[in-house]
Amino acid sequence: MRILYVEDEERLASAVTHLLKKEHIAVDWTGDGEEGLNMALRGGYDCLVLDIMLPHLSGVDILKTVRQRGLTTPIIMLSALSEVDDKVRALEGGADDYLAKPFKTAELIARINAVTRRPPLQVSEVIKYADLEYDLKNRTLNGIALTGKEADLFEPLIRNPEKIQHKEQLLARAWGNDANSSDNYVEVYMSYLRKKLAELKSKAKIKTVRNLGYKLVKK
Repeated sequence: MRILYVEDEERLASAVTHLLKKEHIAVDWTGDGEEGLNMALRGGYDCLVLDIMLPHLSGVDILKTVRQRGLTTPIIMLSALSEVDDKVRALEGGADDYLAKPFKTAELIARINAVTRRPPLQVSEVIKYADLEYDLKNRTLNGIALTGKEADLFEPLIRNPEKIQHKEQLLARAWGNDANSSDNYVEVYMSYLRKKLAELKSKAKIKTVRNLGYKLVKK
């Protein structure tokens, strides 16, 4: 399991991250709201854990943006603010759970395990870009079925068109913590996806961004 943890209290974040890793939960941490949003939109996470009070961009702003972009990843909000209104605002904004500070890391782990077992939040099932239509539920591209790995790699591209999807994030999304996986796997499956776009005679293409990753663009 891999989570994104956005928390600006460095000591707390360090302690929580250490305990999560002891439970074999891979963690990417940042203390900045804007960076957290960018990381969340790259995809590859099983759960997002967001503090509400963050520099540059609040956790609620991150929550709203990723839901507007169609990201269905489970989200747990954290806040020292325990008032009912704050909790309701987070849950109505698309959060799956809410945990008030201070909290026990064991409780956070239990909440993470609980939300990742739930069916994903239902949002629009079709994402469109250029002449492409990607069906989230059936994992088909203009009616053509994608394999599991192809879908894992293509989904973040079409969710975030014209934005670079970093190779390491794509690798983590499709292969998780598999020690035998390598960058070459991503390249091979990108070639498969390019062949499918060619079959469709699409006006979109997958562009390689040297030393960084890939992005979906219009020809």
